[in-house]
Amino acid sequence: MSKIIKDIVIVGGGTAGWLTACNLAKQLNVKAKNSFTITLVESPDIPTIGVGEGTWPTMRKTLHRLGIDEAEFMKECDATFKHGTKFVNWRQSPKDGSSEYYYNLFTSYVDPSEFNLAPYWKMGYAGEGKSYPDSVSMQEQVSEHGLAPKKITTPQYDGIVGYAYSLNAGKFGKMLNRLAVEKLGVEHKLANVNSVELDEEGFIESITTDRLGTIKGDFFVDCTGARALLIGEALGIEYIPFTDTILTNQAIFMQVPYENENSPIVPCTVSTAQECGWTWDIGLTNRRGVGYVYSDAYCDAERAEKVLRDYIGPQSEQLTAKQVKVNVGQRKRSFHKNCLALGMAAAFVEPLEASAIFLMEAGSNMLADLFPRHRDALPQVEKTFNESFNYRWAKTVDFIKMHYYLSRRDDNDFWLDNRDLKTVPESIQIKLAHWKTQPISKYDFPNTFEPFAMESYQYILYGMENDIDFSQHSAGFGEVDKAKRIFNEVERATEIALRELPNHRTLINKIHQFGLPRV
Repeated sequence: MSKIIKDIVIVGGGTAGWLTACNLAKQLNVKAKNSFTITLVESPDIPTIGVGEGTWPTMRKTLHRLGIDEAEFMKECDATFKHGTKFVNWRQSPKDGSSEYYYNLFTSYVDPSEFNLAPYWKMGYAGEGKSYPDSVSMQEQVSEHGLAPKKITTPQYDGIVGYAYSLNAGKFGKMLNRLAVEKLGVEHKLANVNSVELDEEGFIESITTDRLGTIKGDFFVDCTGARALLIGEALGIEYIPFTDTILTNQAIFMQVPYENENSPIVPCTVSTAQECGWTWDIGLTNRRGVGYVYSDAYCDAERAEKVLRDYIGPQSEQLTAKQVKVNVGQRKRSFHKNCLALGMAAAFVEPLEASAIFLMEAGSNMLADLFPRHRDALPQVEKTFNESFNYRWAKTVDFIKMHYYLSRRDDNDFWLDNRDLKTVPESIQIKLAHWKTQPISKYDFPNTFEPFAMESYQYILYGMENDIDFSQHSAGFGEVDKAKRIFNEVERATEIALRELPNHRTLINKIHQFGLPRV
């Protein structure tokens, strides 16, 4: 068998499969003479589950690189703008119908790794009682007022503030499918995989399908979801659960229509803490995707459905709920021999903070950058990839767990057990103890591929209003005048943004009609 890697087979479609196909075809210039071939084999029998998906700002760069028109993407995928996540009732159990919230945003007025405003905010220089997000960013107020992150005159993929998207993942996959096949040279085949054949060295040699017989390849990408047909069933790579740390394991969701075509679209993901988990509420152009992530160790399916319907209100009486198992964990290795697993075939950490599409996107980009041309190069690429993503998944678990651990909710054993140190990774315990008296610093994040940046930790830690005291270090924060000046600039920028940025729904309607300027 030749050791030259030329024929790439992606098994499974959806966002993971089709984005990987597009990234590889673009990076490897598949349409060039004597280049690679890419074949995507997709089952015609697996339905798409439409829940409404959140992305990170990195998706803008990915779409731009692939040559996708932003306005066409938004129109075709029911996409809306996303300022970040609004966390409702996470700090403590609501009393007497009261409610509170904080935000994890995509924009800080100044890069905190260059000048850290947090200690000056904590010492009161931003103004008495002012929240951390409102002190360092205009984006919370922009979101609260239902405004878009840009104007109709702002070029594609640029923003007045940073932004991501909420989108219909099923439609996104179909758009990427057309791009891959019609413009990038990817071959699309519909068939179910019956078996996977290995060679004498344990490499995948081919797949056997029900409709198309045997399909051979030199390199395989497993995008078959939780079934993990290649990496798990064929290659036997162990799945390591996160269930000792991440306690949620079920989700129930509904598609909720708007009352009318002019209903407001909330420009963020709304995450509301509930008795045994949390609800997501994601606004697309034509509907909301609303679901409840919970643990069946504390709540049965009937009770979970009632919680979800109570959250949605009377409208839910006409809607059907769908239940899915949330299988949190990761493969011990997602890259093994000539196979790489991406998406849920590789790992899944519950949907809080929308890490799923980002980590799949990052893995796809890394594969395209490091793609081996020869079988002898596989061991080093495998090692590099696995080390990078084992680190990323561990840090994602830390960050997700931090939300639960910092909560003071006490209305259910679910929340109490999430604060039990037996369920909290030591790595995040050490950092949180350090950050009680020391500001979060760029030196706490030495790895180039940190999945969550310094400012994300700041928004969560300071948004949760925990017992933090920097007073013993106050003499070390001597740039008070500079901090005050920046806080004043944030205030003025907020006033301008609230005056000039358009309503979210209004801008989306204009984008659908007129498009956006190209750079």
